[in-house]
Amino acid sequence: MAMIELGFGRQNFHPLKRKSSLLLKLIAVVFAVLLFCEFLIYYLAIFQCNWPEVKTTASDGEQATREPVLKAMFLADTHLLGEFLGHWLDKLRREWQMERAFQTALWLLQPEVVFILGDIFDEGKWSTPEAWADDVERFQKMFRHPSHVQLKVVAGNHDIGFHYEMNTYKVERFEKVFSSERLFSWKGINFVMVNSVALNGDGCGICSETEAELIEVSHRLNCSREARGSSRCGPGPLLPTSAPVLLQHYPLYRRSDANCSGEDAAPPEERDIPFKENYDVLSREASQKLLWWLQPRLVLSGHTHSACEVHHGGRVPELSVPSFSWRNRNNPSFIMGSITPTDYTLSKCYLPREDVVLIIYCGVVGFLVVLTLTHFGLLASPFLSGLTLLGKRKTR
Repeated sequence: MAMIELGFGRQNFHPLKRKSSLLLKLIAVVFAVLLFCEFLIYYLAIFQCNWPEVKTTASDGEQATREPVLKAMFLADTHLLGEFLGHWLDKLRREWQMERAFQTALWLLQPEVVFILGDIFDEGKWSTPEAWADDVERFQKMFRHPSHVQLKVVAGNHDIGFHYEMNTYKVERFEKVFSSERLFSWKGINFVMVNSVALNGDGCGICSETEAELIEVSHRLNCSREARGSSRCGPGPLLPTSAPVLLQHYPLYRRSDANCSGEDAAPPEERDIPFKENYDVLSREASQKLLWWLQPRLVLSGHTHSACEVHHGGRVPELSVPSFSWRNRNNPSFIMGSITPTDYTLSKCYLPREDVVLIIYCGVVGFLVVLTLTHFGLLASPFLSGLTLLGKRKTR
């Protein structure tokens, strides 16, 4: 009787062992694919990005001097979802992707300064004080950075509203968190950060104040470049002599994206759609004012969510930076710039493609289904079937 009971116990033990073995295999595969798709894939993508080389010597008469190089990252249109739009799972997914991408880029690339070119939030234009505080807290967690890395942000239409939605409260709320700084100089390089939403040119209070600030910045830049030591420039410290880099959310005026190309440009069916002034791009007048007042050597903007490179007046290049969010693009990216007082070189760093990640997940799900069915004998093992077929051929 004891022998019969022991045998019965062994019969139950083997199926239990097989089920445990299957469960361990499933857990191992799921853990491995999650580790790769949600963590390691960002390292794999960003590891391929390198800072572009730039000329670091400048001639001053007969003497050559070595110029410092500033490593700067530029990204745009993160569009953190608020309390009204978007599903909670969509919000969780997109914020995890952007956090992992940003933190990986900081660790691998070691930039000195990061610029975000507007539309940090998706619902800043209408969010309540409580929702705004929550959005800011999440942003600061996602885009946390070491103290030696500077993070600079310009306002976008989703942060403070389009011109007709913008008011002093929203602007001050934004600037209280991200600073009202318009001019930033480091390593002999000048950056001018513009609230392009306020350049509508209709004489509104915020618009007039913004233009006055830009005229003052223009005066300071002209003093540093053309009239060093002049009494009209006042006793204060002078800025570096380099032409500035202009940073803003709205692009300068262009008719459309018809001349834009590349894998992250706007889709072909959208490139010929005319842009609306003060909505898609700045007006002609505002664009001409910025180019005349500031005389930049480079312009970087966001807003369109797609890449584009244009030249204004045949000499001033502008690069529209694609969105950093997978909610807006299948292939987000950011710009890496090696910048000196007299020169610069830019390159683009592409992040993992959303469709590739989805294909990996679908492939793994299919593999797990086949593995489970094979384990329970509901599907012949492809490996065993192959061996059986091979054996039959050999016996002929």
